[in-house]
Amino acid sequence: MNFGTVGTGWITTSFIEAAKLSEQFNLVAVYSRTKDKAQKLAHTYNAPAYFSNLEEMAKSDEIEAVYIASPNSLHFEQAITFLKNKKHVICEKPIFSNTAELEEAYRTAEENGVYLFEAIRNIHTPNFEILKEKIHMAGKIRSTILPYIKYSSRYDLLLQGEEPNIFSATYSGGALVDLGVYPLFLAVGLFGEPVKTNYFPVILSSGVDGSGTLVLEYEDFICTILCSKISDSVAPCEIQGEKGTFILEDAAPISEIRFIDSHTKESQIISVVQEEKNMVYECKNIARIIETSNTKEYHELKDLSKIVLRITEEARKQNNIVFASEK
Repeated sequence: MNFGTVGTGWITTSFIEAAKLSEQFNLVAVYSRTKDKAQKLAHTYNAPAYFSNLEEMAKSDEIEAVYIASPNSLHFEQAITFLKNKKHVICEKPIFSNTAELEEAYRTAEENGVYLFEAIRNIHTPNFEILKEKIHMAGKIRSTILPYIKYSSRYDLLLQGEEPNIFSATYSGGALVDLGVYPLFLAVGLFGEPVKTNYFPVILSSGVDGSGTLVLEYEDFICTILCSKISDSVAPCEIQGEKGTFILEDAAPISEIRFIDSHTKESQIISVVQEEKNMVYECKNIARIIETSNTKEYHELKDLSKIVLRITEEARKQNNIVFASEK
């Protein structure tokens, strides 16, 4: 499948390399607002075309799908442009700023006979599938703690008086939508939609959350999600049940899963070794869904994105975190 990219950051190059590894995608075009950046990226990855005009790129007959990895606030407008030109869209997480944008984008995709996906790598990995299959081993779930905490060098820029995109309400930034979505997708993928949600953030001078604790209330247990871009942690994820506990080395890409039996205290590794370029799994799954018109899996992913975005939107509303696109 011929595809193009929007954005020139490290996440874009990671996707390009994973797409090539998947053998399902062929890079034919790249876009950047800066012509020189677009040309340089195209040269690096042997893409035959580069664009600095998004509308022109969207009209290209050579492109079947596009991967969007621009600043968060630009996702919606750019996705709509490609969807209206009948291009499949793979949009990097967080897919959009709010649920209103999400509903309109999915409606536009359906009207134009194309697919819209959120690129969220951890739920496509083999180890996530293993965890879903083996979750019964823990018995009745009683508590879940899912941290994703990584200090961002861009926080230093904020402290110096600048406002990087990821810490900006103008660009729909913040810790929950940038990092918290990884454990949140993990929780919703395993346990479904929670009964109630509460978010307790640390609000920065820019008006967005630098870190926070998201509490998901389920019928029989609490899932606590910890996210931060202003501190570091080496704490693992834990899913605690009456029969045993799963320990995940990380929420994304779920590189190792250990199960400890509550009664025998025996420990076993149930995960497999995954590709270093772990975005390859989402590339393969997305290509397969498109090529086989697998509406069942498509709607499952669509529903996951809807639930996650509803939760992050509610969390922001509770704390008066308002993105510029919503004013």
